Amino acid sequence: MISFGPDVCRDFDRAVSKEWLETDGLGGYACSTIIGANTRRYHGLLIAALRPPTERTLLLSKLEETLAVGDLEYDLSCNQYPGAIHPQGHLHLRTFRLDPFPTFVYEVGSGVRLEKTVAMCHGRGLTIVRYRLVAGGGTVGLIVRPLVNCRNHHHLTRENPHFSTAAQVSGAKDVVTLQPYPHAPALHLYVSGSYFEPWGHWYHNFEYREEAARGLDYREDQYSPGFFTVELEEGDACYVLASTEPPRGADPEALLAGERRRRAALAPAWAEEGLRTLARSADAFLVGAPEAGAGQPHGVIAGYPWFEVWGRDTMISLPGLTLVTGRPQAAASVLRAFARQASQGMIPNRIPDRGEQPDYNTVDATLWMFWAAHKHLDYTGDRELVEGELLPLLLDIIEWHMRGTRYGIGVAEDGLLRAGGRGTQLTWMDAKVGDWVVTPRHGKPVEVNALWHHALRFVEGLGARHAGPPAEEVRRRFEERFWNEEVGHLNDVVDGDAPADASLRPNQIIAVSLPYPALEGERARQVVDLVRRHLLTPYGLRTLSPHDPRYCGRYEGDVRQRDGAYHQGTVWAWLLGPFLTAYVRTAPNPAAARREARRWLAPLWDHLQEAGLGHVSEIFDGDPPHRPRGCIAQAWSTAEVLRAAIEDLGLGAPAQPSCLPRDPTMSGEQHGDDPDQHTISGRGG
Repeated sequence: MISFGPDVCRDFDRAVSKEWLETDGLGGYACSTIIGANTRRYHGLLIAALRPPTERTLLLSKLEETLAVGDLEYDLSCNQYPGAIHPQGHLHLRTFRLDPFPTFVYEVGSGVRLEKTVAMCHGRGLTIVRYRLVAGGGTVGLIVRPLVNCRNHHHLTRENPHFSTAAQVSGAKDVVTLQPYPHAPALHLYVSGSYFEPWGHWYHNFEYREEAARGLDYREDQYSPGFFTVELEEGDACYVLASTEPPRGADPEALLAGERRRRAALAPAWAEEGLRTLARSADAFLVGAPEAGAGQPHGVIAGYPWFEVWGRDTMISLPGLTLVTGRPQAAASVLRAFARQASQGMIPNRIPDRGEQPDYNTVDATLWMFWAAHKHLDYTGDRELVEGELLPLLLDIIEWHMRGTRYGIGVAEDGLLRAGGRGTQLTWMDAKVGDWVVTPRHGKPVEVNALWHHALRFVEGLGARHAGPPAEEVRRRFEERFWNEEVGHLNDVVDGDAPADASLRPNQIIAVSLPYPALEGERARQVVDLVRRHLLTPYGLRTLSPHDPRYCGRYEGDVRQRDGAYHQGTVWAWLLGPFLTAYVRTAPNPAAARREARRWLAPLWDHLQEAGLGHVSEIFDGDPPHRPRGCIAQAWSTAEVLRAAIEDLGLGAPAQPSCLPRDPTMSGEQHGDDPDQHTISGRGG
């Protein structure tokens, strides 16, 4: 269990660096810090996906709570205003824990304790907040003042005359409905056993320190329609339900119990706690439409709180989020959903957050689909899906790449894949500020051609005839064009007669890690060794060697500064997955390599108690101490660490791939001398 005591909770600066996340499986979420002080525009108790999983809209920012004990009142919330923290309710916070919901225990006066729990339930656009008086010694009054909003989760609100402050009170004065704008959905608030007192008021100039640090607007106004009051005796509970639908008739305690059982089933019994935490984290990224609430997802949210569904992230993440966690039906559902959206030999790169047409602007997302399909077949043996449904699309993709598709993506005379031109950014290193493409990689990028080779080999392995060049010929040309004897590793990009880009970047590790590697033998070991010595950190791989004059060791500052560092040294956690695969694959002694690599994971297990609690962050600074940056919960970070820990390091005992031969060094007989087979060094055993 992730938990913190008063030493952390009552230290404002430490406490606001730790954030919790709840998700509803529809794209909606709730998110804040462990003391309830919102530090981002994305923090709130109900950010609903109005067109799941898109159009995410902040409706309920937070609840301001006050405990009335006798003649004294104690404010439990806290906010940052210009020059002040007010109120300072974190000074009454005794503990915070995830079990599995964010749970806060406040203590005031002579031993009065109130427990607050925040939860979202899968498949329902609903947030539940439960208050329970754990210890009281008499009647205690609870005053709950909601702060409401109505905006896209990327934007900010200031007091304005267009915002309707009319509040409709119904029920026994315990339900309040607000609809700030005619085109927006209504917000319904129900507080059990309460009485609502209208008292509308705008609160001005909330400050979001994380937005200020990102060089963005960081002040906002919030509206409160009034407050609810309820009296509690020791052992009593009060429930707040916030939803876009009238919440009457819902049984909040039954919903909480059902959601607790659902989450418990996500954490496989075979795993130690670090992997169990990642398995629970994996669930947060799988999203679908409301009718799929009890069914299967249609996509993967790339990262919380601000990313949408991305094709590249979905395909890279799918095996780790679904297959190694025993959810192959979810993987099949997502593969089918993206297959239906294929166009001109490409799957969409981004499903926009407001329902516009998808973006088809990447060269690698579609090729990662071959990898995801390969993994699915390995784990499930589902030839009906892969050969019967997906293979015709995969062959069509190869045909489109042969004759050429969008953005100059097509096969060159040497059989390698070329893409883009000046001003484009089609690979995963896609940062662009205005007209400045930070990492221009047009031409033939190394990982793209490793994926192209893998795609051809995969369909050949299925016995299919494709329109592309023979995979073995592509592998031979790949090594001829990309191997750079002078620097002793693969070039990052080659392009016709232009000088090759010999930057030492992590993209080349993909050529060694794919199921059908484009590089093997001594050269593969040489690549892994160089990447390990120059790019490996405790949290992933740097995107550029620290010895390169373009290297940026810290990801901070305004948009231009941050995007300028995004792929110029910043550490990406997802790259740890392919690195671990390549490291074990090329090691002279795989068992010893696994033991060593398990120890490398210890800092990541500790990281699960930092930043986004229970999740792996998107990126980290290239320089020590490698502070977490970017999104607090990233799909492919979680997925690839989870996949590699299970597949390559032998941690846990998941369902094994069913079709391809098992690695003989992973058999039980080979691990008789490996006492660390099911433990992770450095984290409690």
